[in-house]
Amino acid sequence: MAKRILVIDDNEDILELVRMIFQEEGYDVIISNTSETAEHILFLGLDLIVLDVRLENPYKTGADICREFKTQHPEVKTPVILLSAEPDLHLVASSCGADGYLSKPFDVDALLNYVAALVA
Repeated sequence: MAKRILVIDDNEDILELVRMIFQEEGYDVIISNTSETAEHILFLGLDLIVLDVRLENPYKTGADICREFKTQHPEVKTPVILLSAEPDLHLVASSCGADGYLSKPFDVDALLNYVAALVA
């Protein structure tokens, strides 16, 4: 069964690119350009979540979504990666409980290797 990945980014071009990259590797990909709630994410049966930090929705950032998911569902071990051009991304990832981060622009091979290691 294919591993299921949720990607949330407000940039449609990035969403399409990442969707194609992951689908070519055999992943089941769900994409979204809006903030999602922790409860909604929980019911998707995910193996990995990839979040941009800055989203157009002014009420929730990717870091907020990550923090909400990790604190409301500590029993769920779904890894979260921040994929962003945000300065000090390592600090943002650490503060929200993300399992990792990768800066934009990203190397496709680095992204795939990172994801493969987390969903293995």
